[in-house]
Amino acid sequence: MDSPIPTHVHYHKKNRLLELTYPGDLHYRVPIELLRVYSPSAEVRGHGADSAVLQTGKRDVGLLNITQTGHYALKLHFDDGHDSGLYSWDYLYEIATHQDTYWAEYLDQLASAGASREPKGILFKEL
Repeated sequence: MDSPIPTHVHYHKKNRLLELTYPGDLHYRVPIELLRVYSPSAEVRGHGADSAVLQTGKRDVGLLNITQTGHYALKLHFDDGHDSGLYSWDYLYEIATHQDTYWAEYLDQLASAGASREPKGILFKEL
């Protein structure tokens, strides 16, 4: 894939969004939670087909830092301690331009597993 390279990357801490600006003034705001649960790391993706690990409780995850790796990727340092995935320009563009599909897939996986986006230990009771 030959995806464009962002001309600007900005983390909106309050809203937990990573804004990616591309040539032609295209902007995408990608939720940090989505980037975390679709981390390209082996810890999340596993080491082969069907060995991916469903990430749960990541609704409030944020970033501590962003570092560029060479001329091909970003390393995102999440505040839950995860920082082992390298987000190539192609992968970032794929997630940014197809976030609705990724969100729907993630929510379906959570529902199928009876899992939640909420961090463990937080219980909500309907009043």
